[in-house]
Amino acid sequence: MPTTVEAMKKASQTLGVPIKLYDIDTEAVKEADRLVAEHGDWSEDYLIPQVFLEYPDGKIEHVLTGYSEDVKLTARGVANLLSRLGVQP
Repeated sequence: MPTTVEAMKKASQTLGVPIKLYDIDTEAVKEADRLVAEHGDWSEDYLIPQVFLEYPDGKIEHVLTGYSEDVKLTARGVANLLSRLGVQP
């Protein structure tokens, strides 16, 4: 979802941390599947976007799954996440 990608790029830049994006239409889907299966909201046909934070100690925290009901709900979830991270939407 472009809205999520751009927001996470902004958060990455603001916080000074790297960002990893996985395009599920490429070979990157294998890593995305592993990440979602181990740490996210897994189902065979899982929802995207899913956002994770990885800490210096290697801990991975799932912080957002998009909403299938409405893009606006996902945008609101992204805005709430940015606010929790101290990043202006």
